[in-house]
Amino acid sequence: MVRERYGSAELHLLSGVLLLNEDAAVFDAMLDGWCSQMVGGRSLRMPTVTNRIQVVRQFQRHAGEWPWTWSAAMLDEWMTDLVATHRLAASTLRRYQDTIRQFCDFVCSPHYGWVAECETRFGTHPVQICHEWDTPAHVQESEANPARRPLTRDELQAVFDRADGEVSRRLDAGRKGAIAAYHDATMLKVAYGWGLRANEAVMLEVHDFYRNPKVPIFDGFGFLRVRSGKASHGSPPKPRAVATVMPWAVDAVRDYLDNVLPMMRGATSTRALRPSERGARVGKRALGDRFAQYRDELGLDRALTPHCLRHSYATHLIEDGHDPMFVQRQLGHAYQSTTGIYTHVSAEFANRILRDALDRVPHLLSLKGTP
Repeated sequence: MVRERYGSAELHLLSGVLLLNEDAAVFDAMLDGWCSQMVGGRSLRMPTVTNRIQVVRQFQRHAGEWPWTWSAAMLDEWMTDLVATHRLAASTLRRYQDTIRQFCDFVCSPHYGWVAECETRFGTHPVQICHEWDTPAHVQESEANPARRPLTRDELQAVFDRADGEVSRRLDAGRKGAIAAYHDATMLKVAYGWGLRANEAVMLEVHDFYRNPKVPIFDGFGFLRVRSGKASHGSPPKPRAVATVMPWAVDAVRDYLDNVLPMMRGATSTRALRPSERGARVGKRALGDRFAQYRDELGLDRALTPHCLRHSYATHLIEDGHDPMFVQRQLGHAYQSTTGIYTHVSAEFANRILRDALDRVPHLLSLKGTP
């Protein structure tokens, strides 16, 4: 017996069955087939698959046509509307176009039978409408908002001082929420101290810290196991181990685990590093809201987010003399060019590197001391 391919027309449309709304039924079957191909054939995660399905449905609604009658002009009109009306970022537009391209590749592939099915039912067939020559090229290493920069060391210290001050203020006033404020202060320090994304930080568990035999001074905090690293192309989260390099961050976590976490009622029912009082894990939105509160009170750029702590970590490690390859490994980047997006060294550091380089030039060395 020959097994039918994931996503094939024969697998998702019953032959000989009269469809009441043939166009919509075939379109839904195409999407079901594409979903099966992405989940079963390519093992992509459901959030990624669901997002792609929504993009295709959004384009179909805008075009008012079905995939077997789509044209490149319809895609151009949709892109124009997204730019002029919704003002989407270039990276978002490219993601939408990539999604439409992949869907068209699927329904146009002879391996799944949708071309023949559409020819039989509608007398026409789908074609690829998204081409390299009519989509924007990815020529910039980073298309992120330039205001989302690393924090200076003074700004970083101000954020941490404000977070610690919030805990003291609530304790002195006898107000509720001191423990939650302490949790958030610690999580902000963890995000910076190990260069984590916000989601990576809130997904940590107590046992994710473990000993580094090469650096026994950190005891059981020499490494941090990150289990929820950023996925690539819909794959499962990528784990990594981050070596501890900041002793003060270890002190902050150790104090939190010894003196604060045991006071949480929910800490006994979960191993989450940041549990709620009911035991559920607190999401990254709560951390973002807390950071935004302190950022606004300090008068910092409103574009700054908790992710800027990760940028700050990379930048400060480079300024402190760590090898770029080590920083790349700490961040979990596959390419050094990606790490370069995160590093924005200060003018003082750049000038010091320049002076060191010029001091090694023989011609300039001979001129030293010359009036």
